[in-house]
Amino acid sequence: MARRDRDDYKRDPELLRGVTEVDYKDAEFLKKFMTDRGKILPGRITGANAQQQRNIKKAIRRARVMGLVR
Repeated sequence: MARRDRDDYKRDPELLRGVTEVDYKDAEFLKKFMTDRGKILPGRITGANAQQQRNIKKAIRRARVMGLVR
């Protein structure tokens, strides 16, 4: 089994550019901030600032409750 390279998770400024609100119903967008096992990636890897990371965390947890993501 190939280990996912850290480069896959490296910062992508385009990913959060122009995003003003993180919607918990947008599962495909939220999966970009999660590992294959469903863990939330830290902001130092995704490039999100503290406020964005809190919004992402809240949206992922809501989506988990709704059953939209793992």
